[in-house]
Amino acid sequence: MITGQPDEKTLSEWKELWMRYKDGLHPNRKSGRELLTYLQSNYALRERFDPTALDAVSWSVMSNEYLAEKLPAGRQPIPRMFSLENAGKGRKFYLAENQDSEELWGAPSTEILVGVDLASGYYMVQGSTLLWDELCAFQGLDERDLQNYVITAQYIRALERVGKLTGKA
Repeated sequence: MITGQPDEKTLSEWKELWMRYKDGLHPNRKSGRELLTYLQSNYALRERFDPTALDAVSWSVMSNEYLAEKLPAGRQPIPRMFSLENAGKGRKFYLAENQDSEELWGAPSTEILVGVDLASGYYMVQGSTLLWDELCAFQGLDERDLQNYVITAQYIRALERVGKLTGKA
C-alpha cells in the first residue's frame, strides 16, 4: 500500500522488483464480487449504507482514469462499504502489533473500513495496511496491471507481507 509520495530511490526499487518478477507473473485478477465473497467468508463485516462512504468508493473509481477503465463498458460503480468487526479472524487487524494507523491516521484504529466496487474490482481500506495487503495479494493482477511496475511491485510486496511470495511469484 502506498502511503506517501515515493522518492526516486523507492521508484527505482519498485522497477527492480518488477524486472525480477514480471516474467513469472500471469494475469490472475479476481473480480469485485470475488473480493467481496472472500471478505465475507473470512471476516465479520457490518455493512454501512452511509451515502458519503459509498460515494467515496464510486468517486475513487470514476476520478481515476486507470480504475475507470476497469469498469465494464457502459457500467457505473456498484459500491459497497463495510466495517470490519473486531471479532474472529478480523481481530488480528486490531492487535497492537498490526496497527499502523498512528503513523498514517494519527490514532490507533478503533474501526477498520473496507470499500469494494463490485463493477471494477477496486477496493479501499482505511485503518489497516495489513488488510489492504491481504486483499491485494488475494485479488491479483490483470494484464494491464502487469505492465505497470508500481502496481506490480505493490502486489509483490503484498504477497511478501502476507507470506505468499514463492519463487517467481
